[in-house]
Amino acid sequence: MKAAIYARYSTDKQREASIEDQFTICARRAEREDLDLAQRYSDDGVSGSTPVARRAGGARLLMDAFNGRFDVLIVEGLDRLSRDQVEQEQLVRRLEHRGIVIIGVADSYDSRMGGRKIMRGVRGLINEMFLDDLRHKTHRGQAGQVERGYAAGGKSYGYDVVRDHLGSKYQVNNVQAGWVRWIFGRYAEGWSVQRIAHELNARKVPSPRASTWVVSAIYGSPNKGSGILNNCLYQGLYIWNRSQWVKDPDTGKRQRVDRPREDWREIQVPELRIVDEDLWQTVRKRIDGRLPGRKQGAPVRTLFGGLMACPYCGGAIVAINSRLYGCANRKDRGPTVCKGIHFKRETADKNLLETLRDELLSPAAQEQLRRQVLAILTERQRNSMAEGVAAAGRRKELDGEIQRLVDAIANIGASQALADRLRAAEAERGQLAASKPKAGSDGPSAAEIEERIGKTLANLESALAADVQQARILVAELYGKIDVVAEGENIYAEYNNAAEKLLLASSGMSLKLVAGAGFEPTTFGL
Repeated sequence: MKAAIYARYSTDKQREASIEDQFTICARRAEREDLDLAQRYSDDGVSGSTPVARRAGGARLLMDAFNGRFDVLIVEGLDRLSRDQVEQEQLVRRLEHRGIVIIGVADSYDSRMGGRKIMRGVRGLINEMFLDDLRHKTHRGQAGQVERGYAAGGKSYGYDVVRDHLGSKYQVNNVQAGWVRWIFGRYAEGWSVQRIAHELNARKVPSPRASTWVVSAIYGSPNKGSGILNNCLYQGLYIWNRSQWVKDPDTGKRQRVDRPREDWREIQVPELRIVDEDLWQTVRKRIDGRLPGRKQGAPVRTLFGGLMACPYCGGAIVAINSRLYGCANRKDRGPTVCKGIHFKRETADKNLLETLRDELLSPAAQEQLRRQVLAILTERQRNSMAEGVAAAGRRKELDGEIQRLVDAIANIGASQALADRLRAAEAERGQLAASKPKAGSDGPSAAEIEERIGKTLANLESALAADVQQARILVAELYGKIDVVAEGENIYAEYNNAAEKLLLASSGMSLKLVAGAGFEPTTFGL
């Protein structure tokens, strides 16, 4: 049976060697179980609360598991997979449903045991409680630092972070503070946030992230207190414990959520004031809508905004108003960052949708997809047979070499050179045996691929008719990146054929194999 090992460590305080240590103890278990070690996966510096599918090594593990590349998964403990009790249970069930045996070396978990459900339930609860306890202790430590007059947050533009043996404190950075006052002054005079960002970039003023200035860095969110114009620290008020990060159980992504107002810790720090009270209040009135010049409206929702790339800077092309698509960098950062491009939304949406329907939803396109599925499966079988013949030939050569080396050692005695050659030959023989595919494990059948394609196309058709947001998700998966090309006054869109993307997602095959089916990039005018 083929085995795989997964290892993970979470923080800078843990040693990178921890991965190798986990590999070592798991490999010993594989040897004891007489398993062929076929795969190793790892994630460095990744929290156990991060969903497995969002980790680089974890994603590869899942893909190979679902494609039947191994039979046994060995981990140091179930907490290496996840410290989230719900995700751990879902993941283990998915793997065991596919016949994969899971072994935890340190926690003694073995999915072949009768009491495994009770054990993993208890282990999952303990692992999740560990995270809760860690969060509580971290928060308690930060609260203590705040009470002692130290900063418990991240770096803020306009200030330097000065550290001593007890913690960190803010100190006004006079150069950055001058630009903070300049931003407040221009906004109070009626400048738009876009104009302020453009001017800062034209003057080559370093931004908070050492890049170029963007609208969101200046305006941020008044409700959340983010952005230059909403930073209460500039008026000498330090607010701690205003928000917290909470993981959405549906998406697995972290979201910033405000705590109740009574939980906020507000501390007056007049020595850190940068903006005088009159200027601060003038800006607040404009932001709050009590002065003219503030336009309100719902954000423009589009089907293709953000999926296209500017030909000049590579940035996203978005809806810059109700009529046009244009470069987001040009809109938010100014002409010194990108000279920009724009074109009519109505025309672009019409052409992109017509092309998508021609490539995927027309009867001719669906018939072509069926032919390409058969061609790909035929090529996959041919490659598999050729690889099998080559591997069998190499195994036969190694068997002969190993026998000759054994005979030589028996006749003339062992030497370091002979022993090294024997170990190398046996290791290669073991790798070839481990990589030998199981019958029926080389991917989905034609019927399964066509069923997946059919479901995706049905979802796409219904979403295009009723749900713009869902259609946008499907379109993003099918189109991928859409490159916009400018040639004189003509503007074109170019992207990899959507049918190729659909086949890749539905078949689980390699890009090389699917690309060999004869797909060509699609190009058309906008």
